[in-house]
Amino acid sequence: MRNFTEQVRNGHILTEHEMRKAAQQMLAEETAPAEIREFLIELHTRGEQAPEIAGLVAELLARTEHIPSGGHELMDVCGTGGDKSYSFNISTATAFVLASLGVKIAKHGNRSVSSKTGSSDLLEALGVDVNVAADRFSGVIKNAGLAFLFAPAVHPAIGRLRDVRKSIDTPTIFNLAGPLANPSDITYQVTGVYRQDKMRPMAEALQKLGRTRGAVLHGAGGMDELSLAGTNHVLLFNKTGITEYTVHPHEVGLDVRPVEALRGGDAQQNAQIFRSLIGGGESAYQDAVALNAGLALYVAGRVSCVAEGVKEAKGSLTSGRTAETYRKLAVQEVSS
Repeated sequence: MRNFTEQVRNGHILTEHEMRKAAQQMLAEETAPAEIREFLIELHTRGEQAPEIAGLVAELLARTEHIPSGGHELMDVCGTGGDKSYSFNISTATAFVLASLGVKIAKHGNRSVSSKTGSSDLLEALGVDVNVAADRFSGVIKNAGLAFLFAPAVHPAIGRLRDVRKSIDTPTIFNLAGPLANPSDITYQVTGVYRQDKMRPMAEALQKLGRTRGAVLHGAGGMDELSLAGTNHVLLFNKTGITEYTVHPHEVGLDVRPVEALRGGDAQQNAQIFRSLIGGGESAYQDAVALNAGLALYVAGRVSCVAEGVKEAKGSLTSGRTAETYRKLAVQEVSS
């Protein structure tokens, strides 16, 4: 472990193979937490790069059970966390909207590590199973349109690193790798990052991991979601290239709102916000979810532009279609 730490300290960018070896050391029971902590800090200080992110993801996926997609083209929507905005779980709500509009969602999520309430915390408060077994996954996707995969359950090896990560006052490479380590076959991916300089490494890592199309975004006000606070930066990518793109709320028919307008709370408070949201009430939360869903619909090729996607998403929220998708999933989990 110390050898890899020294290489990173000296500016060396680890290859995918080297990063897999480093990951094996991090995940080994005999490696001291202090050594892991030092390595993660040095990586963050120098700046995590695409081969390192992809290498860590590859090692995590090699250690978990692959979950077949059941022939569906799947999308994952998630953020890295680490933006310190303490916002409502926008990407989780976005997943329900997308599923209601026919996009099959395999959402990979976790409990809170660097935020107040993680996606799994919210879903448990809503009575949704966050640990779908591999043999049930395709059936849940078929019947409800989405399924949630609890990261610690599908990646048990990283559980021992939770305390190490919490002891570090900055996000680590696990914030970047986690959203990419979905154990199912993901065709489309939309991932938010907490810093703009992390966007290109993430997009390049997703290309290396074989995503057909996707977007990496950094929101106005430093959010890891598309924000209502101003101009949002996006990298659209496919297997052959990366294109820079911006999205401003006014361009898609939405009002500008401060980051604070999207603040959430604990799991129970966020569950209340979610229920109000799918009840169709107008709010900054509705606009933010519609904005993020609009981009995801565009990435999936369901609409011709983000503005059209925002309109579709708002229609789902106000008509009750998103609420019906939530009810379907809750019934599916109870009956399975």
